[in-house]
Amino acid sequence: MKRYSIILALLCGCQTSMLSSGIDLKNFDKSVRAQDDFYRHVNGKWLDSFEIPSDKSNYGSFTKLADEAEKNIRSIIDSAPKGTKIGDFFAAYMNQEQVEKLRTAPLTQHLERIRAISTKKELVRFFGESLRSGLRTPIYFYVNQDLKKSTEYIGYLHHSGLGLPDRDYYLKEGERFEKYRSAYTQYMQNLSDAAGAEIFSPKIDAIMKLEKALANAHWSRVENRNRDKTYNKYSYAKLSEASPGFDWQSFFEGARIPTPDAVVVRQPPFLAELSRLTSEVDLETWKSYLVFGLLDRAAPLLSQAFVQANFNFRMRALRGISENKPRWKRAVSALNSALGEELGREYVKKHFKPEAKTRMKALVENLEAAFDKSIDELDWMTQETKAEAKIKLKRFVAKIGYPDQWKDYSGLEVKADDLFGNALRSSKFEFDRDIKKLGGPIDRTEWFMTPQTVNAYYNPPMNEIVFPAAILQPPFFNLSADDAVNYGAIGAVIGHELSHGFDDQGRKSDGDGNLRDWWSEADAKEFKRRSEIMVEQYNQYEPLEGKQVNGKLTLGENIGDLGGLTIAYKAYQMSLAGKKSSKIDGYTGEQRFFIGWSQIWRRKYRKEELERRLMTDSHSPSEYRVIGILANMPEFYEAFGVKEGDAMFRPKAKRIKIW
Repeated sequence: MKRYSIILALLCGCQTSMLSSGIDLKNFDKSVRAQDDFYRHVNGKWLDSFEIPSDKSNYGSFTKLADEAEKNIRSIIDSAPKGTKIGDFFAAYMNQEQVEKLRTAPLTQHLERIRAISTKKELVRFFGESLRSGLRTPIYFYVNQDLKKSTEYIGYLHHSGLGLPDRDYYLKEGERFEKYRSAYTQYMQNLSDAAGAEIFSPKIDAIMKLEKALANAHWSRVENRNRDKTYNKYSYAKLSEASPGFDWQSFFEGARIPTPDAVVVRQPPFLAELSRLTSEVDLETWKSYLVFGLLDRAAPLLSQAFVQANFNFRMRALRGISENKPRWKRAVSALNSALGEELGREYVKKHFKPEAKTRMKALVENLEAAFDKSIDELDWMTQETKAEAKIKLKRFVAKIGYPDQWKDYSGLEVKADDLFGNALRSSKFEFDRDIKKLGGPIDRTEWFMTPQTVNAYYNPPMNEIVFPAAILQPPFFNLSADDAVNYGAIGAVIGHELSHGFDDQGRKSDGDGNLRDWWSEADAKEFKRRSEIMVEQYNQYEPLEGKQVNGKLTLGENIGDLGGLTIAYKAYQMSLAGKKSSKIDGYTGEQRFFIGWSQIWRRKYRKEELERRLMTDSHSPSEYRVIGILANMPEFYEAFGVKEGDAMFRPKAKRIKIW
């Protein structure tokens, strides 16, 4: 580890004493003790003074970097000449005069196609066509590695079909949910008013009844996290048996999917209900549902009446946003979806330093070494399971910054005068690219985020951790800052993604990415016992009156946070090679480490957005990603002198340590 510290010093080109702390001191609220609320202690002044922009539902460190990336992408777009895919897509989006003039004309052929449906066989075929075009359909098909045979691709069938964010929006009682359902039905009427009754005269009650039946057949998000429960491999014959009367051949033909020998069904009971609804619900209701789905998909890309109706429901009612984003920002978002890696290639040329990738590789290596050591030191795990865990850790692959091989968009047709057409062609292009994987070799160069995305992820069947270029900036990653804050920020993010390979679901896959139980019975039992304590801890947090965090839904992310920060701290200590950390800005290295973690999670939410996330997001609200994790770490207690009686104190018997 001494060699590693020397490497970092050389990369910085400066002595450790010359580095900044990386701490944003102006955000601190020192009237709040670190021992009582570390999140507010580090971020309190920002939380009190910052106002969420009117076009956003929430704002934090991630958002700030995303805003910067957005501006950088806009600059790249502005320099793209006419006749290029980027230039023509943006031109089509920004030509509001033409969009207003066209009104519903871009939808004509699609509306005619829906109206022409005269049999249930044709209906199911259109489900497949809708899937390929990115329109609403009650069943979704995608391609991924087979979770039990990661060297092969297989198709997955996934429940879908809802216009509200989650099944609970249809099924739960209470004034809040009645308000959301009322806003949804008003949205249907508003789209009808914008389109004209001759185009869409909605059967509102019938559509709501149909979507509620679909919602009732969806499993909860907690159930849907379970990788064992959602892996159900069906032969084509068994698929037909599970959904009698549903014409799968027509569905696959409509989506241009070769008839599969087998598929993985994520929620088997949903298939039977889909079959029943397809058979029993009258054709006119289904057609009204499909027209509404088409209008809902197209609304942001049509004239202002549609844009406003869509904004009023999807952004204002559901997320509390008071003002729509400027048109150029919406255009950038659409371009990132359609031509993300084309933009990303230019983004990394201008905004990603090679030395950042070099230093990140070194950080990842040190985090992996710390994780390996931590496995050795676990006092609750048997040697047999430890050996398997170390094999999996050794087989992790890290991708940093950008893909080694870029996507080829040469087959995507983009027109400077066809905004909605561009969106549909992009959906078809990406869907067809996905389907072409079937029967082919695994593409291990593929990325599922663009370089300009401020995020990171763990991919279980690939057993890989991925860090796009845009997140490798302050406050997450600061080339001019001392190691401590970087380990507490991007180091903990690296550790978080590594820990996802060993969370309550990630632990079910082995080093080759296959769903396989490699745990001894005693170790699995102890892991579950410790996890249940974490579920109970997070169930107690109440971000809004009467609305708690869902400890089961957020368990994987909470384990990722605790494991990630624990491993990052160990890695930081290893990097010191036995030397005492330096004091910068009045804080020891150990203190700066935890400050680095707290400041990356500063975030404010609108009430509606926080309500939505509590129901649908597998991540805990940012505040609890700080105080909930630190309350379990004895290293934090030592760094800040936390004692019994302090609000951050948690009795030893209730403190959780997994990795």
